[in-house]
Amino acid sequence: MKNETYHKLIDLYAGRELPEGLDEAMEMAAFNDPELSHEMTTMRKTVDALQASSGDTFTEESYQRILMKIYARGGNIMPQAPAPAHLQYHLPMQG
Repeated sequence: MKNETYHKLIDLYAGRELPEGLDEAMEMAAFNDPELSHEMTTMRKTVDALQASSGDTFTEESYQRILMKIYARGGNIMPQAPAPAHLQYHLPMQG
């Protein structure tokens, strides 16, 4: 297999999704290719760190805070979901 093919398989290598034989073949190819070796090592470390993380939750409050920062910096985006009701002020009816 050419190194070009190995470069395309780095994401599967990092996630430990390759068969054992192909996994070993990639490691042997990386022995002679420092760029491939670096990419394989850093990608695997990144995947391992992400899998070991606690997986912080993304709450509605986090979403709104990020949205307000985007608006403050001049971003003009229109979310597809309507604004949640708890963020709207309810005014008393006067009549």
